[in-house]
Amino acid sequence: MHQNFFKQHLQFSPIQQTILIAILAATLVAAMGFSQEKPAEVIAPQASSTDITKPFEVDDVHSMALFRVQHLGAGRFWGLFNDVSGTIQYTPEKSLSMVIKIETASVDSNNEQLDRHLKSPDFFNSVEFPQMTFVSVSAKHIKNGNFEVVGDLSIRGVKKRVTVPFECTAISKLGGATRAGFEAEFEIKRSDFGVSYGVEKKMIGDETRIIVSLEGIEPGSAPKRKE
Repeated sequence: MHQNFFKQHLQFSPIQQTILIAILAATLVAAMGFSQEKPAEVIAPQASSTDITKPFEVDDVHSMALFRVQHLGAGRFWGLFNDVSGTIQYTPEKSLSMVIKIETASVDSNNEQLDRHLKSPDFFNSVEFPQMTFVSVSAKHIKNGNFEVVGDLSIRGVKKRVTVPFECTAISKLGGATRAGFEAEFEIKRSDFGVSYGVEKKMIGDETRIIVSLEGIEPGSAPKRKE
């Protein structure tokens, strides 16, 4: 259509016609807000792709571990650990393994006095036991990115085998790097790990709910938390 118009009315040479058509097309694309860049891709947790079977580094800026206990038989008190690191290996529909490290001195209750107590020997004893760890030993795929992960949980030097349900929430290529999200929610008795302060007098509950939210990113791409 454009070439017939040019031939009948403007009498441009073929090269000039081609240049004008290209300019017209580029102008229309810019006016309509289109981009020639490849759109970002979000991949389902169960999708198969070779670039998501390598280890992920835990992005500690966007990862955390929360805990909840009952206080004085009434409210449920929440706290979190800000400094979470480690590696994750995920093969969709097949396997999930991880080594997760949590710095006990990063405990955060939103109260400085309480934080000091939580870091003391009454609770996490962060000087003698600076890290808590979870090291997986096996995983069973359930469905749609959900796994039952068996691993060794170590707190205050006490190691116990636990089963943790993990979900791969999504895999994404947004931001120029492949990322994978993982989340787990489970319960332990803190007294099993030597964190017994307040349990006997029922001041603080023994049953502790833990929620771990991890964001893995391809090695070498993870941002670093500012100290």
